[in-house]
Amino acid sequence: MDYFFLFIGAIVLIFALMLFIKFKKVQAKSAPKNNDLRTQKDENGKIDFVRCPLCSTPLAKNEDMFSRIYRPMTTADQRMTVHGCPHCYPRPEPGVKRTCPVCGKEVPLDGELIARLFNRTEGKKHVLVTGCSECYRGSPHGRG
Repeated sequence: MDYFFLFIGAIVLIFALMLFIKFKKVQAKSAPKNNDLRTQKDENGKIDFVRCPLCSTPLAKNEDMFSRIYRPMTTADQRMTVHGCPHCYPRPEPGVKRTCPVCGKEVPLDGELIARLFNRTEGKKHVLVTGCSECYRGSPHGRG
């Protein structure tokens, strides 16, 4: 009878170990790794991470920016607003600050970056941040 309980215990232990290994594999696949981060070439040709223009957090390949592009869609230069990335919009993660890359002021949650989207002929797009809703307010080219 003792061998029977020993055998059942060994089977349960093997089953629990297999379940643990399977759980670890699933967890490793879902966690972003360094090679799962988006990269791009900078002006000097050096590879760098794609970062959120508001909080400077590196973006994973499955993370997108929250932005709005305004019509007309056929022009080479369009107005665009950037609200942030999943790390800083709609609610910033702890320790994440939303800062304007132009004026350096903190951008509130209801604020945004104002930018120009250039649609290049070779299919690439280029975004130029011109300011935030805070620094645009007092400028002569601002909204109000």
